[in-house]
Amino acid sequence: MKTLLLTTALTVGAMPALAAPEQYNLDPSHSQVVFSYNHLGYSTTYGMFAGFEGEIMFDEEDPANSSVNVAMPVRSMLTGWEERFEHFMSDDFFGASEGDMVTFTSTGIEVTGDTTAEITGDLTMNGVTKSVVLDAKLNKMEGHPMMEGKPWVGFDATTTLMRSDFGMDFAVPAVSDEVEVMISIEAGKAE
Repeated sequence: MKTLLLTTALTVGAMPALAAPEQYNLDPSHSQVVFSYNHLGYSTTYGMFAGFEGEIMFDEEDPANSSVNVAMPVRSMLTGWEERFEHFMSDDFFGASEGDMVTFTSTGIEVTGDTTAEITGDLTMNGVTKSVVLDAKLNKMEGHPMMEGKPWVGFDATTTLMRSDFGMDFAVPAVSDEVEVMISIEAGKAE
């Protein structure tokens, strides 16, 4: 019996370990979502979400096996002008109450290059969930020089949304329905 247990232990110990996704938590101080839209043909107007939380389950050996979950409080939006913020929080747009969230949960990842991928996921905003695709790029993955070498990753991604898909069709088409979204995030490996 001892021989069987020892043989089993040695055999299992000699097998290569299968890598699994590892958890990375977003760094809220260096993660942001910037959005822009055309205002009446006169200008491009920008807004941003920052300070939000989320996690990436990153599989370095098989990136397609990774996943992303992010949640942003709607009222954390920055517009640069208080009246615009209040209008966005009104029933014309989000009708946002304290605690309302914008969430993104990945449903699939297709690797398109050495450092690029298309991340498909469910975006929930204003009580509506739609599938969106993010064009993502891995910027860097190495020990963070200011965090005692802690494993760190950085990604950028872009997508285009139709705000009317999420029940926000105020002033369309004068104010563009298309909203360009630029995402840049950093995440540190969970302890």
